[in-house]
Amino acid sequence: MLESIDTSMIDWSRAQFALTAMYHWLFVPLTLGLAVIMGLMETLYVVTGNEFWKRTVKFWMKLFGINFAVGVATGLILEFQFGTNWSNYSWFVGDIFGAPLAIEGIVAFFMEATFIAVMFFGWDKVSKKFHLASTWLTGLGATFSAWWILVANSWMQYPVGMTFNPETVRNEMTSFAAVAFSPVAVMKFIHTVLSCWMVGAVFVIGVSAWYLLRKREKEFSLASMKVAAAIGLFATLVTAGSGDQSGVQVARLQPMKLAAMEGLYDGGHSQPLTLIGDIKVPKMLSVLATHSLDGYVPGINNILQGGYELPDGGVALSTVEKMHRGQQAIAALADFRQAKQEQDTVAMAHARQTLDENMPYFGYGYVKEPNDIVPSVGLMFWSFRVMVGLGMYFMAFFALILFLSWKHQLSKVDWLYPIAVASIPLAYIASQAGWIVAEVGRQPWAIQDMLPVNAAISKLEAGSVQTTFFIFLILFTVLLIAEIGILLRAVKQGPGEH
Repeated sequence: MLESIDTSMIDWSRAQFALTAMYHWLFVPLTLGLAVIMGLMETLYVVTGNEFWKRTVKFWMKLFGINFAVGVATGLILEFQFGTNWSNYSWFVGDIFGAPLAIEGIVAFFMEATFIAVMFFGWDKVSKKFHLASTWLTGLGATFSAWWILVANSWMQYPVGMTFNPETVRNEMTSFAAVAFSPVAVMKFIHTVLSCWMVGAVFVIGVSAWYLLRKREKEFSLASMKVAAAIGLFATLVTAGSGDQSGVQVARLQPMKLAAMEGLYDGGHSQPLTLIGDIKVPKMLSVLATHSLDGYVPGINNILQGGYELPDGGVALSTVEKMHRGQQAIAALADFRQAKQEQDTVAMAHARQTLDENMPYFGYGYVKEPNDIVPSVGLMFWSFRVMVGLGMYFMAFFALILFLSWKHQLSKVDWLYPIAVASIPLAYIASQAGWIVAEVGRQPWAIQDMLPVNAAISKLEAGSVQTTFFIFLILFTVLLIAEIGILLRAVKQGPGEH
């Protein structure tokens, strides 16, 4: 079956999904980041009764609304692509993968839709506390939505809570709790959502600095920068901590991803962390991956060849052996279905036993060459360093702003304002780099070790996918340009105009 699939169609389908995901992710971080900043500012308004905070939160709420509307449009298209371009994937694991997406659509999205109306149009129509609750619940709905999306994504990285049914050729959920609260999902949620808070904080600081450069809205800008910097510093510290825990999970569950991130071909014990070029920190990679100075970290060649000791005490199989066992699993599945058709219970039992023994390597049966399981090393290596490097920069950036604010010097450091404005695109670059590390590092797997992309694809014509790719490219670019234009117009008008 796989031989009949045009490989260019696989590449175009991947490109289309990547295009949609990356455009969508331009809007999500600002939505989640502004939500918590707005909630904190409105809380200050309710607690203090100071109308200044009401005026302030209304301005950021306006920018939130502009961004939110465009983000919804790209997100809907993204989810439809699972059925159009990845129908084999949807058939194979739809019972599991569809559950968190359904909850996200039914519960989280409707929660946002309900309270966002009160948030925007309920000023002076409902009580202060009810309006405040609506603002926080809108943000909570957006965060709740992110939780279920990240649960689905984490399951692709670490598939748990299911069993394979050879009679239907589908994976069926056995534990919703295992899927919804897997350690990978929990850590990914913390890391991703807090990094979004960082993006929102940088955006608020950058816009406020633009006003200060033009000698406008001084009180508004200084207050907004102070609130945003406090949230941003907290977010970067927690993001760094969760990133450390995620590194341990990746080392254990996705060692090829870690090896590609480090450009590590031949691993071993006490591995150094490469910063750039020949600049290395002794034993640091072992510490990050295993929390041990002497920890063993396999490289790309080690993973391909196998033979090293696993954390659970077993011995790693070579990729060739995994491919062989995967082919046995696929053949056993065919034998099982044939025996069922012939009502041969003995043959069914034998085939089922062989299938169960080799099912952990099922996806490897569709891998054609061992090197196919190696992701793009160059892209992974540099994306990881961009993400971490900018994360460290923003940690210092937020700390500096808080320090200057504490010293009552923030209004006097003109040199900082252009840097703050220029930092807005850097926040988006860091966010996109993080997703490149997460998603490119999983390739060629649609589901880690279970289903490669060449077996997950729909049987379509490459030309039709090409056409829709360019349609989406034009549509999303127009939407992005429109959003930027509307945001710039709103910013130029300032907080005095609603």
